[in-house]
Amino acid sequence: MQPSESLGLAPRIWAVGALCRAVADVLDSRFNPVAVRGEISGFTRAASGHCYFTLKDASGQLRCAMFKRAAQMLDFRPVDGELVEIKGRLGVYEPRGELQMVVEHMRRAGQGAWFEQFLKLKAKLEAEGLFDAERKRPLKTMPRGIGVVTSLGAAALHDVATALQRRVPHIPVVLAPSLVQGPDAPPTLVQALQQLSQQPNIDVILLVRGGGSMEDLWAFNDENLARAIVSSPVPIISGVGHETDFTIADFCADLRAPTPTAAAEMCAVPHAELLSNLQLWGNALQTIAHRQLDTQEQRLDRAQARLGRPSEGLSTEKMQLLRLQQRLGQAVQTRTQRCHNELATLTSGLARGVQQTPATARERLHRAALRLELLDPKLVLQRGFAWLSDADGQAITSVAQTSEGQALDATLADGVVELRVAAPTRI
Repeated sequence: MQPSESLGLAPRIWAVGALCRAVADVLDSRFNPVAVRGEISGFTRAASGHCYFTLKDASGQLRCAMFKRAAQMLDFRPVDGELVEIKGRLGVYEPRGELQMVVEHMRRAGQGAWFEQFLKLKAKLEAEGLFDAERKRPLKTMPRGIGVVTSLGAAALHDVATALQRRVPHIPVVLAPSLVQGPDAPPTLVQALQQLSQQPNIDVILLVRGGGSMEDLWAFNDENLARAIVSSPVPIISGVGHETDFTIADFCADLRAPTPTAAAEMCAVPHAELLSNLQLWGNALQTIAHRQLDTQEQRLDRAQARLGRPSEGLSTEKMQLLRLQQRLGQAVQTRTQRCHNELATLTSGLARGVQQTPATARERLHRAALRLELLDPKLVLQRGFAWLSDADGQAITSVAQTSEGQALDATLADGVVELRVAAPTRI
């Protein structure tokens, strides 16, 4: 009991800043320097190079700041869930009146329980092939509908809705609200995914949540959620946390976006780009149509020019007709002259033939009579030969045709002698 209380006196009234400084002095004199062991949570690095994070364990947490000079001496990159040992000085951050430790040195003390659980599940699902690129499905460039799974109160919903309205206002969006943090979040996320995947005309689903610590994002490291993402018949884009945040859902999704806004930008071709492409195609079609019209107009002009001066065509046809008439006259005259010449030649040949044919015939007849005369058998008989024949008039040319006592006729030049064979003799 303070002396003032025992005497019934009122306690001292402090100014806020003075009280903070007094507490800081007590902490500095009693605890500093101090070393603490715990898991990193919510680690960020500002543009100035200063680092801010929370060191926590099962029973408490401590806000920490590590200024640029000390951060430049780190030989590793701190990540959420990593177990570290830090040394520094406890104090009070007076503008907020918060207990804060200014870290002067940090080293790894092994991986924290959250991070170890994350790595264990990641290794298990990766071994089963849930992260394989071959399994992941391509996205449609122009989906019929877009599904969104996130919390109704999340800032990510506003970012996604704004991006979709700006880029693809023509595509309908269906929201399946769900918890995105806490132990009850994974079942509701799975239920929301299944609800969207059963709706018609939903060609892509956005699974989104804003940034936070590993504990804040732990619902997206759930095994059941990972398997629901893989088994979904609709491709899923994961946009959870910031660019440096990775969850199991990111590895299982068909596409990972660094932020929720980026997920909205990846799900479809922007409306402006489609309009630009449509304008380009329209310009190309217009150019082709104008070119075809110009060509056909030129053909029409040429045809009209030809039809506009028929006298030229008539004159040409007349000249052609005269040339054909001249060629026909020349051909008839040439053919007639050729026929006259052939007729004269035939007439002359006929006259010669009429004069020469009787003499030629008489000469041929005389030669034939001479040849016939030479073949007369009587001329042979006049030289002493005889023609032997049997009673039937058959010519006897061999001794074998005769027999003793056979009657034969011998024809001579001036008559026939009847003979009888005495005895045939072969030579």
